[in-house]
Amino acid sequence: MELLVSGAQKLNISLTQKQIDKFEIYYHELTEWNDKINLTHITDYAEVQIKHFLDSLTLTMVWQPAASDYVIDVGTGAGLPGIPLNIVYPDFKLVLLEATGKKVSFLNHIIEKLGLHNAAAINGRAEDIGQQEEYREKFDIVICRAVAEMATAAELSLPFCKTSGRFVASKKGETAEEISHANKAIELLGGKVEQIKEIDMTEFTDSRRLVVIKKASLTPDKYPRRAGMPEKRPIR
Repeated sequence: MELLVSGAQKLNISLTQKQIDKFEIYYHELTEWNDKINLTHITDYAEVQIKHFLDSLTLTMVWQPAASDYVIDVGTGAGLPGIPLNIVYPDFKLVLLEATGKKVSFLNHIIEKLGLHNAAAINGRAEDIGQQEEYREKFDIVICRAVAEMATAAELSLPFCKTSGRFVASKKGETAEEISHANKAIELLGGKVEQIKEIDMTEFTDSRRLVVIKKASLTPDKYPRRAGMPEKRPIR
């Protein structure tokens, strides 16, 4: 895990041997399960360290996880970025939300394998879970990575965020036009763009940034709309 260790140091994260061992286990379980279910198209050892694990840890550039944080990872897939963050910061409470049942089986397996006692996986669509009282506007931090364009991601994520909380979206490529198109959705859903942080690290060969949205007011009850609508008809 040399690439991950050196990259993490640039984020002021000094990985312990125990944490490095957990990342090793995560990698091997991820690739083994990937032969049975489609978790990721990136399986090369070096690429997983950079494009999955280190990329997940870059969220600490805009958010320093605290033990009191209640966090949900929307559309987590194979547990990214939530699990790498919880390996390094095991004290915050993490919910991994994933719509595909087979992926949730992997998440439950890896949570137990890594001994992540403050993490739990739930199976469901964000459109449905976001309307449930147990989860609606309950989280300090909402994170998502490569889920959808910004307007759609905002509708799927902001309903989970409590007022004064933050929604952090990890994005690749140019985002100025995408965010401009999403401004109406973000405002309507109770959010306000607080920061757009460029990820300037030599480990990444492409353009990456973090979009931080502050939850300024409650999300109207009608959002998120029914399953599929946020993607089919993004708020413009």
